Parts: sequence; structure tokens; C-alpha cells
Amino acid sequence: IAIKNTSGYLLCCDARNTSVVKKLRQKKHRPQKPFAVMYPSIEILEEHFEITAKEKNMLTSVERPIVIIPNINNSDPVISSLVMPGLKQLGVMLPNSGILQLLANEIDFPLVATSGNVSGSSVISNEKDALDKLQSIADYFLQHNLEITHPQDDSVVKFSKRYSDPILFRRSRGFAPNYFGVIKTVDKPIMAMGAHLKSTVSFMPNHHLYISQYLGYLNNYDVYKRFVDTASDFIDIFKENLQIVLVDGHPTYQSTLYGIELAEKFNAKLYRIQHHKAHFASVLAEHNLFDTTEPVLGVIWDGTGYGDDQQIWGGEFFNYSNHKMHRIAHFDYFDWLAGDKMAKEPRLSLFSLVEDSEQNVVSQKFPTAEMNIYKALKKGNTLKTSSVGRLFDAVASLLGLCDINTYEGEAAIKLENQVDDYDLNHCRTYAEVLSDRCIPTKAIIREIINDLENHREKSQIICNFLYTLARIILEISNQQSIKKIAFSGGVFQNTVLIDMLKDLAKDRFELFFNRSLSPNDENISLGQIMYHLHSIDA
Repeated sequence: IAIKNTSGYLLCCDARNTSVVKKLRQKKHRPQKPFAVMYPSIEILEEHFEITAKEKNMLTSVERPIVIIPNINNSDPVISSLVMPGLKQLGVMLPNSGILQLLANEIDFPLVATSGNVSGSSVISNEKDALDKLQSIADYFLQHNLEITHPQDDSVVKFSKRYSDPILFRRSRGFAPNYFGVIKTVDKPIMAMGAHLKSTVSFMPNHHLYISQYLGYLNNYDVYKRFVDTASDFIDIFKENLQIVLVDGHPTYQSTLYGIELAEKFNAKLYRIQHHKAHFASVLAEHNLFDTTEPVLGVIWDGTGYGDDQQIWGGEFFNYSNHKMHRIAHFDYFDWLAGDKMAKEPRLSLFSLVEDSEQNVVSQKFPTAEMNIYKALKKGNTLKTSSVGRLFDAVASLLGLCDINTYEGEAAIKLENQVDDYDLNHCRTYAEVLSDRCIPTKAIIREIINDLENHREKSQIICNFLYTLARIILEISNQQSIKKIAFSGGVFQNTVLIDMLKDLAKDRFELFFNRSLSPNDENISLGQIMYHLHSIDA
């Protein structure tokens, strides 16, 4: 059933019924990505799963997000295994509107409640589009005459075991768009266009800052149109002409190109801000660290971002002090191959990271002809990356967990999903920071290959890998004599890594994470504005 909720359409079905869940997957072309499940009440949810007090408080809060519950029994007889294939975690939610509560009053079982859209597109919000685009998916429609002017996806959060604040995976319904607070008085309206993936728009018409909801991947036309409409709505609501437009440094991001259009239209000044510096600035902003007298180490790890040297960054360390940011360390570069395809195929990251003598671990993942093409590409390749996100992909492929992503982040999710708990006393490190403050990326892969050959359990290898990353951060902090560490980038949605950092840091370091915003690219637009306002590196 396609249900018109107050923020857009939901596609709902009986979460217990494997045949109908399978049908929904086939019709929506969503073979593996987990579905969220709506329970009629907190009482029924607690009959099925053990949840923590923090999770319960968040589920019943006014925001009513989807909360990801980890370490559940995948063979639970209540939920069809096709709801979250191959995973031991489940996104759950409670009714968040009158119409969903009326439905919940009539049932005593959980429902799949997934965004009413064609995969990759924006959530649908009007009846005409719903009937046109969802008729091949939905058997029935539940409509009403409420006009939805700002459609939104459901927000998604997760708690780690040791970190008290929720980690936002998607900041949308309930949390956004929102007023961020009084920043400082400005006499020139500023708009920040954010990134390309997980895009948001931030607008500062006066001394208040407003941040849009998660919009999505701008390669999709429907998402791009909603992105443009959101920017226009901000300008129309406040009746302010733009004087400053901020964009990412990547020259072909759709957000950058549209920002250039806006700057020309309003005769505004255009500033380009490096992707990872914007990530770092977002954490500094959330914790009011811009004027701190102590230096701050910025650890910014993600999948991709355009670097100052025109390479693909993603495993970066910055020193922030006196309104200056300096890149001080990074993961060793490896080949970036086949453009965007590399982010979709973890096996390509593994191929890029293994030495010629280790080709046997990857050769069976490619047909011979395809392997020869990639070997030729690698020989003449000049585009490099330091991406920790792609390193996670390579490890997932090496361990046989995921060679080709069917949804964004699949490899990283499956990697974390293998770990129920850990014992730091049984963890070993795979690499140390080199003298030039470079992290030997390929050495980590070599050590994991050794552990596999010695028949080490996959869960222990993953714990060793995450332990290595945590130790490297603290090692660089010690080398730099920095006690404040700020983290951002999509990698820091990994709750096991965050918990390890907490355990290792104890009270010797202060750790700062994004808390009101997701660590992924949703925070880029905020970071761009804060970077500009505080005249960093100016």
C-alpha cells in the first residue's frame, strides 16, 4: 500500500510476509538494501527486541526517527529475513503522524515502511506523481488532500554502546530544515551549496543560519530539481538577494555548477571551499571550537573529496590553530580506477591496493578480459586517492563480504555487521604511522592477507582493522601533542570504530563528533559557511 504520510509517500507491507517483501524488492529494484520497519507501539516492539533506554527515548521522541538496532537475531521468526538480508541490524520506527497512528491502532504486527519513490529518486509527495510512478509497485493507494510543500525522507539514527549522543545517518523529517542558532551578524546573505552526494543547502540571510534536510544524490534529476527548489525557497522566504555563494572545490559537482549559476544571477561573490576542510569546520562549529586556544586535530575520513592537489582525498588529518588549517598527514595514495565505478565495486578498491605478488586474492573476482583491462588502466593511471572509505571497501571484498555494492555503503555496513563485540586485549595493529606522517595503506591489506592465510576469524580481522585505525589516530595526536580531536566524514558512522576510540582515548584526549548533523556529506554546507565566516586560511 502506498500511504500518503505528512512528509511524503510510504510503501508499506506486512513485514512478516516473505513473499510480499520479496515482491516489493523486485518491484522497487532494491535487491539487498535493508527496509525500515514500523511497529504499532513501543510495547509491541519491546516484545520482539531488547532495546536500550537511549533507543527507546529516541523512538518515542517528537522527532520519531528510524533507529537502527544492532546485534539482533537474524532468524527472529517475527520479521521476514528478506527485510534485512544478511544483516544483524534492523531500522525500526513508531508512527510519526496522525494517519500512521490511525493505521497502527488497527494492527498488532510490524510493517515495512520504506520511502515511496523509485530507488534513487526523491520521495514522492503529490497524488499525480504517486499514481504515475508508483502504480507498478503499489497494489493500493491511501490518499488525503493535505498539500506537502517540503517532502522529506525519514531521519535515521544509531547509538553506539559507549557514546552517549546519537549518530545521525540521515538528518531529515523531524530534525530539518531547522534553525541552527545565532552565529554572528552578517550584512551579506550567504548560501552554501554543499556537496554532490547526500546534498544539503545552508542559508544565512542575517545572523541566523538555516540548514535544509537531506536531499540526496544530485546525479538524479528529481533530486537535483528538489535541490534547486530548496535553494529557491530559501531565497523567496527571506526575500534576500544573495551576495555570497559558497561551493565545493570539485569543478563538476552539480552543487558547484548550480552555485556558479546563482552567483552569476545575483552578481554575488563565489568562493570554493575544499571538501574535507568543510567537514572539519562543521565539527568545529557544532562544538564552538573556532576560538579555542589549543590546537585541534581534524580526522576526516570518507569515500571521496576533491583535494587541493587535484587528487581524490578521503583519509586526511588536519591541524587547526589560530584560524588556520593545515593538512599534516594522510593515508598513502593508491590508484583511483574507473571513476565512479570504484565506489560501486569494492573489488576494484581491493585490486588497486594489492601488490602484483598478491593478485591471486583478487583474480577470481574478475573475468580474465576485465582483469586485463584494469591492469592496463593501472599502468597508465595518474589519479590517486587516500580514501579510507575505499579502504573499507577493499577489506570487505578481501574478506568475501561484498564485491559489488547493490546500495551505497553496503560493504562498510556488512563489515561492521560482522562484529558483535570486541576485546582490545586481543586486538593487534596492522600498521604504524611512517616517519613522513603517511599511513601505509597497502601494508594494512598485506597484514590482513597474512591473517586470512593463517585462518584468523573474520570478526577478529575486522576488529584488528578498526583497532589499527583508532591507534593511528591517537598516534598522530601524540606526535603532534594535540589533545583535542574532531572527527567527520562518512567513515565515522561506524559505531564500533567510535567505541574503540572512546576506549583507547579514555580521559587523555577530548573527542568531538558531529552530533546535530550527520558526519557524512550532509554537513558540508554548514562547514562551508562556518569556514567562510571564521576566515579560515584567509
